Amino acid sequence: MSGQRVLIVDDEPQILRALRATLHGAGYTVDVAATAEEALTAAAAHPPEAVILDLVLPDGNGTDVCRELRSWSQAPVIVLSAVGDERQKIAALDAGADDYVAKPFSTPELLARVRAALRRNARGSDQLPILRLGQVTVDLTKRTAHRPDGALHLTPLEYRVLDCLVRNAGLIVTQAQLINEVWGPKRLGDTRGLRAYIRMLRLKLEPDPRQPKYLITEAGVGYRLQVDEDGGTP
Repeated sequence: MSGQRVLIVDDEPQILRALRATLHGAGYTVDVAATAEEALTAAAAHPPEAVILDLVLPDGNGTDVCRELRSWSQAPVIVLSAVGDERQKIAALDAGADDYVAKPFSTPELLARVRAALRRNARGSDQLPILRLGQVTVDLTKRTAHRPDGALHLTPLEYRVLDCLVRNAGLIVTQAQLINEVWGPKRLGDTRGLRAYIRMLRLKLEPDPRQPKYLITEAGVGYRLQVDEDGGTP
């Protein structure tokens, strides 16, 4: 983690000061920007490993900044905003944001989201780890799953849903992203089918499917695979 560069984009001076101090204290190199133009200039001059981005800026909006960043950078983007409209969340995530944290926010939670985003980016999309969710172990490369009482059967489509969530562990994956990756663009409206597969995965993987600990619903947006600090891998 030491020295990884994080760009904070927010037009509220007190938030910039507080986040810069917090992230610097956690060992990150921190750049700040108060406008969309400053953000893009700073990112080009000193490419960040992660970006914390407000949606509402004096000279534009964070969704456009995210879309521009995503055209040349794979740095994870965590949207930080008081905007509560679910459509705004989805628009930002569809523009390439990796996660969404609402104001007012918990500083420890935000730091955990930054760590999760950096882990995911460093791990790379080709590496499929052995996933441990409580007493269940899933080998995503061999396509096998076990719990203490024996083997656990997952269907090929259930593995594909889980693959997508694992590659984004700790981060929000929109319904559209999941459906597109698992079933293809022709099924983008089939949220009912996606919910059915999430329900089946919870029945197989969760200690209590009625109160999921790992397969978390982000209401109106998508899902998040919640894992331990080590990412759920060995």
